[in-house]
Amino acid sequence: MTEYTIVLDRLDVAMRLGIHPHEAAPQRVRLSVRMTVAYPAPVSGDRIEEVLDYDFVRAGVLAMAEGPGFALQESLCDAVAALCLSDPRVREVRVGSMKLDVYPDARVGCEVVRASSSPRT
Repeated sequence: MTEYTIVLDRLDVAMRLGIHPHEAAPQRVRLSVRMTVAYPAPVSGDRIEEVLDYDFVRAGVLAMAEGPGFALQESLCDAVAALCLSDPRVREVRVGSMKLDVYPDARVGCEVVRASSSPRT
């Protein structure tokens, strides 16, 4: 078994996220995803078919951004983590979200770590 860390970093999207009236309109949110992925052996053929294609994560996040939104950053992070863990090769995922424009002097965010609950062979 060989493990790799796949990273999707600093993906900026405009989405509805928050509980306050001024957050009803989409706001800038930055997402970062780190997935620990297990393969049966080291990559040998230099072909995308051998590995996890991170396009599905990006596409899924963009679809979430187009949706109804989330009240909590925790809910957003959990939804992205569940998306990542839908691929059985993902053993663990770390998802961070950051609201970029809430305060003039700081950013506010959340991070979650989730592991797969299914046994790996």
